[in-house]
Formats: sequence, C-alpha cells, structure tokens
Amino acid sequence: MTEEKSLKDILKKIQFSDKAQVMKQLVDQSIQLKVRMGQIRRKIVVMSGKGGVGKSTTTANLALAFARAGHKVGVLDVDLNGPCIPKMLGVSGSFEIRPEGAVPPVGPYGIKVASMDFFLTGKNTPVRWKGAMELSPIWLGMFEMNVIREFLADILWGELDYLIVDLPPGASADKPPVIAGFLPELDGAIVVSTPSEVAKVVVRKSIVYARDIGIKIFGLVENMSGTLCPSCQTPVPMFSEVGTPTAGCEDIAHDLDIPLLGKIPFDPKIAQSSDRGILLPLSHPTTKLFDGMVVQIESALNKKGAPMAIVGV
Repeated sequence: MTEEKSLKDILKKIQFSDKAQVMKQLVDQSIQLKVRMGQIRRKIVVMSGKGGVGKSTTTANLALAFARAGHKVGVLDVDLNGPCIPKMLGVSGSFEIRPEGAVPPVGPYGIKVASMDFFLTGKNTPVRWKGAMELSPIWLGMFEMNVIREFLADILWGELDYLIVDLPPGASADKPPVIAGFLPELDGAIVVSTPSEVAKVVVRKSIVYARDIGIKIFGLVENMSGTLCPSCQTPVPMFSEVGTPTAGCEDIAHDLDIPLLGKIPFDPKIAQSSDRGILLPLSHPTTKLFDGMVVQIESALNKKGAPMAIVGV
C-alpha cells in the first residue's frame, strides 16, 4: 500500500465533529455584527503606520469634536497591547455585561468607549495572551482578530452617528485589513503624521497600503506642526533647523493627492490634558482646530469628494 493511499484511507475515516458549534457561533456573531454596525451611520479609522506621532491623541480629540458638534460618538481602541484612549478621555470603569451584550463605559459628551484597558486589573498590568499562541505566534493574530470582532459585535453600541476606530502603530499591519473585512461599509481613514522625514517615509507607505486594500483616505493630520516660542510666541518648526523652510506634510498631501486636514502645533497643554484625562477649554486654539477639521470631514462625507481646506495656524 502506497503512502498516498494510506493517507487517503486515514482521511476517509476522520469525521469532523463540531461539538462546540464553533461555526454556528461565528455565523451568529457575523449576523450580530451586521446588526450592530447597521445602527452606526459613519465608521472612520484613524491610522498612521508610525508610532509616536499622536494618533491616539488625534482620535480622542476628533471624537470630542464630533461630540461637541452634537453627534452620538463611539470610540473603539484597537491598540490591544497598549490601550490608552480611556485615560486620554478620562474614562474608567468596566463593561456592564447583559444577556443581550456588553454596555461600554461612557465618557465626556456621552462618548461610548471600548478598550482592552477595561479588562486590566491594575495600572501596571500588561495584556497577556496565553494558550495556543505560546506554540505559534500566528495564534496571537487570531486571538486579536477575535477580540476585535467581539468588540464590534458583542458591545451594545446602540445608535451612533460616528464610530471612530483607533488603530495600533504600523507594526500591526494586519489590523487595517481586519477592520476593513469586518466593516465592509467603512467610510474611510484619517492618517496622522509628524513633519519628521522618518515618520513621513513610513506614513506614505501606510497610505498606499490602505488604498491597496480598498480603504478610502479622507485626509492627513499633521501633528506636532511646530511649537510656539515661549518668549515671542512665534511659531517655530520642530523637525527642521530654525530659519530654514520646511514643507511639513504638504508634500505627502500633494504627491498622494489627499487633503491636508489640519496642522496641530505641539503644545504642552495638550499633552497634560491627555495625561490627566482633562478636556482642553473650548476657547483653546487646538480645540478650535479639531472643531474645524470635523466640519471639513463632514463636508467631504456629505459631498462625496468635495475639497477640504487646511485648518491650522
């Protein structure tokens, strides 16, 4: 008897038994996901491809700006290993588990927040992935994918005008296609970069990658766009020599034909508000910048491709 024939005989004798009804659970969850997401009018992801550019800060402030404009907003923190959105928005607590699903904690302006941070028992507790992934790192991606699916499907988001998804840094290249797969009606992405040439090189690749998998790019936010001189209050570039011209992120916007939504200057008060979970005053210039960006984003969503003006100082 040949080895091939033996293998065929063995396979014929194997009967698949799905005692845990895994396939049924996945089908039911997929249906539930469609129902939950059907109650949300707009879905937007915030991404970068480069860590440390202020993506989560941008996500938190955009969510606040949308909520200030009178919209019902939810934020999904997909940075599963380094969740920080709850701290930035000053949200604490845990999910309230009900038979029909999990009720997320609510933050300022009624913003609903879902994050892995709510499952951690202490401020120094890391996210631990145990089980099959210890045998193969491939399992880690599968576990994370299941967590994202459950966040979308099992949480009682209710009716929202906007769900804003904060993606992790670029090392997790599987997250954009996972989100796009779970949300085929995804409206698009907002990309965050700093004027640093190193960051811009990575962000360019991230934009092309997102487009390749079918994610529309609404525009680019330039974070840390200079700072104010403490003595004369003159804007000073942070990523080029003082006195020399810098293009900021205009070159990315021009080369890849995407709008530059806004230029957010570096301001210690922004960092302090994020660290403490305290909102910036409504009169603060950065608050007004984010409010202006929301107006531009809504205009683009409503007009399908209308040009966006640059908001900045």
